Amino acid sequence: MSDLFHADMTADDLAPLALAIFNIVDQFPVTIRSKNKPGVRVETGRIIDRAFTGPVLEEVLAKNEVIRRKPESGPYKGIPVIAAPIRDSKGEAVAAIGVIDLRHAFA
Repeated sequence: MSDLFHADMTADDLAPLALAIFNIVDQFPVTIRSKNKPGVRVETGRIIDRAFTGPVLEEVLAKNEVIRRKPESGPYKGIPVIAAPIRDSKGEAVAAIGVIDLRHAFA
């Protein structure tokens, strides 16, 4: 069985998913990258970066767990974000996706 998601997905592979999630989360910024390749950053309904990575996404990939925190660097520095792994059928993190943490963004 092949996995739909894999560690070598490109920004072009991930862009449709990022745009769909952007529309679901009430148009808050969405970031996504695969384990081995940079991904995309979506804001205002369009892709503004096709070579994106960020410290929280990288930490999610390393730890294979959901992370909620304010990044200390990058475009969302100081803004609460939540990021989660996308896992393959073996449970390994092959990508990470992040959005603004709506529970804490306006607190």
